Amino acid sequence: MPAAALTDARSALDRLPLLTRTDDDGTWPLLLWTPGESLRMISTAVLGGGLGERDWVLNAQVRPGYAHRDPAAHLTAIAAGLGLRGHGVGLMTAARVADRCRAVDEGVCALVTAGLGVRGWAARPQPGSPGPAPAGTVNTVVSVPVPLCDAALVNAVGTATEAKVQALRDAGIDASGTPTDAICVAAPRPVPGRASEAFAGPRSVWGARIARAVHRATYEACVRGEATADGTPPAVP
Repeated sequence: MPAAALTDARSALDRLPLLTRTDDDGTWPLLLWTPGESLRMISTAVLGGGLGERDWVLNAQVRPGYAHRDPAAHLTAIAAGLGLRGHGVGLMTAARVADRCRAVDEGVCALVTAGLGVRGWAARPQPGSPGPAPAGTVNTVVSVPVPLCDAALVNAVGTATEAKVQALRDAGIDASGTPTDAICVAAPRPVPGRASEAFAGPRSVWGARIARAVHRATYEACVRGEATADGTPPAVP
């Protein structure tokens, strides 16, 4: 990727450009957020998941029916090919990342990509038989402009997940998500001498903002995802 494109990627989460990468199986789009400084992130991602300081977030589109034996290694290779340094969070999806949806609520930004070909409710009496795997995965990235303590970061994941499920319901989708949904919440590092935000539940100040931003972005992404559920790569702009 040209240096100019990487520089463009250092934009706010609500203004990410669509980039591309070339693998053995073709040219695919991706989203890259490099905020310019390390942030504290909590994530369920296969690469860079858990809680810690991270330098970038990558959301790479892959082929429907993706079956790489080591997706973390694959994402690491993609990051290396982009010239990324430091530790980051790597997400992947068969949904069209070109159809990403963003929402901002008083400083909180949510970016969502959604494919809903494989979906259902988290708790069900008995797993069904596996079948064809059309494009799936709802990936959610949330940026909060204030430091959150560890408990609040965990709380933010729960709040964002509740908002995602509410958005699916409001979009008329009878499901709580897909089996491979992933999330990343990012916040600045603590400021010495200042207390970090202690709460991020849906009725706290910042939790309410997270919930509204995630709900709006997810709702729009679900509507788009229903219309383009085959995972076909979009034309390179």
